[in-house]
Amino acid sequence: MVILFLLVCFFPPLLNANNFSQKGHIKYQIFSPDNSSSEQSGDLRLNLSLRESHWVLVGDYQILTSPTLVNDDTRLMDLTSEIHNGNTNSVAHRLDRLHLTYSSEQSVLRLGRQTLSWGNGLVYNPMDFFNPFDPAAIDKEYKTGDDMLYGQYLFDNGNDLQAVWVARRDEDGDSKMEVSSFAAKYHVFLENYEFDLLAAEHFDNKTIGIGGVTNIGGSVWRSDIVSTEINRDWHSSAILNVSYSWLAWGRNMSGHVEIFRNGFGIDDGDYSPTNLAQNPELIKRILRGELFTLAKNNLAASATIELSPLWLLTSTLFNNLDDDSKLIQFVSQHDLQQNLQLLVAVNLPQGNKGTEFGGIDSGLADKPLSADESVFVQLAWYF
Repeated sequence: MVILFLLVCFFPPLLNANNFSQKGHIKYQIFSPDNSSSEQSGDLRLNLSLRESHWVLVGDYQILTSPTLVNDDTRLMDLTSEIHNGNTNSVAHRLDRLHLTYSSEQSVLRLGRQTLSWGNGLVYNPMDFFNPFDPAAIDKEYKTGDDMLYGQYLFDNGNDLQAVWVARRDEDGDSKMEVSSFAAKYHVFLENYEFDLLAAEHFDNKTIGIGGVTNIGGSVWRSDIVSTEINRDWHSSAILNVSYSWLAWGRNMSGHVEIFRNGFGIDDGDYSPTNLAQNPELIKRILRGELFTLAKNNLAASATIELSPLWLLTSTLFNNLDDDSKLIQFVSQHDLQQNLQLLVAVNLPQGNKGTEFGGIDSGLADKPLSADESVFVQLAWYF
């Protein structure tokens, strides 16, 4: 209701603004798991923005077709409507962004559906608990939006303070403070170092964190430590990564290695239904889309080679250090033309039965929860 009121107040002057922009894309993709039928999906996205002086109004409209669709069941505003519900594919249209922003030389205030990314993780990111990407996701161009009030203030010394309130609904559809998030992050520059200080109350749990970035020997080192209080016990998650760029065989190359300690993870490799049921905080975060790994100790390593200015080839290893199962991923990103991009990925899981990438017991006979070898192909046209 507040957003609608603001739109009514400010939309007329924005409508007459000269600074109107529009862009978008059409994506068609095929996901083909081994020993299973292929899944096809599509995404039409239209991004509109209107600017007038210090004000900007943004609206991103989507039409999606997919076997599984994003919904707004737990978001404050229901901006998704299902057009067709089929056995193998469904169609919906939605607003993935709808926000009004006021900005000055030193401050930003934004209200509505938007995105926010915090933290220094390159693969795993414990400080980013607002709709983070799955580490193994192929297309990370757009993060799913949430309904929030966001503010930022830039100090004269270059430091900045950000604060956010994310409003949500519970399983019964009621908007309650217990399922909301309040968070603030202070970013500090100190000579050759950068630091982040985090304080939050997320789903009724107190959370604090600290992170840092620095350069050592031509490489960039990043780290985050985030602790959450649950029933007077603190669960700490942490990442440490290093990234480096170099020239080899006359081509640009880059790579990174990251270690992730999951404070809610399981360290003995036992992912049986009984053991998972004894770790409710882990399951809650997986179901909310905040965590994507069951293990306590994880490692990721990636290398990218620039085959040409328009063609990148990336190989990534995801390693569960507690059960030694792995996922190897190869991604090719090729700009065929100025507005046409081809994305191809191959996923190769490895591990014994009962491991995270080898196949977890679902409790049903001969039906393990496993990720098969798969191929992902996406063609995107931008306009």
